[in-house]
Amino acid sequence: MTTAAPVKTKYEAVIGLETHCQLNTKTKIFSPISTEFGAPPNTNVSPICLGYPGVLPVLNEKVLEYAVKAGLALNCQIAPYSKFDRKQYFYPDLPKNYQISQYDLPIAEHGWLEIELVQDDEPIRKKIGITRLHMEEDAGKLVHAGSDRLSGSTHSLVDFNRAGVPLLEIVSEPDIRTGEEAAEYGQELRRIVRYLGISDGNMQEGSLRCDVNISVRPVGQTEFGTKVEIKNMNSFSAIQKAIDYEIERQIKCLEDNKPIFQETRLWEEGSQKTISMRSKEGSSDYRYFPEPDLPPIEVSPEQLEQWKSELPELPAEKRHRYEEQFGLSAYDARVLTDDRTTTEYFEAAIALDADPKQVANWVMGDIAAYLNSEKLTITEIALKPAILAELVQLIEKGTISGKIAKEILPELLTTEIESLEKFVESKGMTQISDTGELEKMIDELLAENPDKVEKFRNGKTKLQGFFVGQIMKKTSGRADPKLTNQLLGKKLKG
Repeated sequence: MTTAAPVKTKYEAVIGLETHCQLNTKTKIFSPISTEFGAPPNTNVSPICLGYPGVLPVLNEKVLEYAVKAGLALNCQIAPYSKFDRKQYFYPDLPKNYQISQYDLPIAEHGWLEIELVQDDEPIRKKIGITRLHMEEDAGKLVHAGSDRLSGSTHSLVDFNRAGVPLLEIVSEPDIRTGEEAAEYGQELRRIVRYLGISDGNMQEGSLRCDVNISVRPVGQTEFGTKVEIKNMNSFSAIQKAIDYEIERQIKCLEDNKPIFQETRLWEEGSQKTISMRSKEGSSDYRYFPEPDLPPIEVSPEQLEQWKSELPELPAEKRHRYEEQFGLSAYDARVLTDDRTTTEYFEAAIALDADPKQVANWVMGDIAAYLNSEKLTITEIALKPAILAELVQLIEKGTISGKIAKEILPELLTTEIESLEKFVESKGMTQISDTGELEKMIDELLAENPDKVEKFRNGKTKLQGFFVGQIMKKTSGRADPKLTNQLLGKKLKG
């Protein structure tokens, strides 16, 4: 008798992400108006943003530069010739009743990024294809207000500050299979745009917005199932949970022979489930046509090479290098490269010949704990990379112990100093490594505890720990623990 396979093994999910990344240019994509976040409603607007008759858009050159750099970082083919199009739809926060976007000739296509999941400290790497990357303008923002017993609001307000803010839309191939992979894809994309310096990638402020397309099919089937889009996810955790829920929902529909409708669903954080929003539009509903007010875009080979030369080392490259060059574990490399400022701090310290593993331990351990508790970034602490490098080196030389280093760290995190060696000397905290001085203290201690010495020599060897502790107490932790143990061992054995 055979047992049927569990439901989960009978199906697989096919997942793709559409990500909107807000660029951190000072002005909007087609008008010289500020993109400042948090300004009073409807203050960062112009006739161009509001679609007044007779006004003409002009492409912000920095938007094109950022788009090309993002495309290069995502291993895309950069189009030598592309254009803008009008995407027609009608919504209160879209003052022109169309969005200027790119359709059939986007700026970048056919790329990929590498995601990395760490299991048992072993990296599991996978390439996720990038279908396309294109430039477009953002819409405004609706704020639903008032109180209504049934709908929750009585009226809506519109803020056009966001209208015309530059966006990159990045569309993945349907290569993702789990919520965990999707969340990691989103995080890697955020790392890349942050490394490039083109966006802060802040999901809470809407700088990075991910929509998920997901379908389920029996394992082995090549045809896609019915696609459902999920919106309204403002964290990577929410992306993973929404996908996991939707996979289960669609599998249950298939198992119960119920139809799955092509629709847009919202992730409801409170109930931890997706709910139906509307049927999904197709591209034909948008009635695209070329934008007549903007000329086509041509990127010369010389300009492309210039922008390519300005790219930094990207997160995946750094992870690989840290493992190969410094012998760091996959987990350590992943943590250190998650944030560019942390990476720069780490690299500045090891550039001064500090041991990479020891620097990594301090950055990921005590320093990270302090940053989390104080809600600070690594650039906001007083402890500079040069002092951390000196700390690691002084421990290696035996000038201070690891215990002393931990004791002085809180002061180093809040007080800038020029020389750590002078600092510990001024506080009388240098490690005692003088054999003669330690032997004298040990002799005095053994003379004060003849009974314990006798018990040690009769087989109670754990008493050596007692003697070490007494020496550490007497020296306020300054005695070299390794040398102290060696000297004690010899003298206790007689």
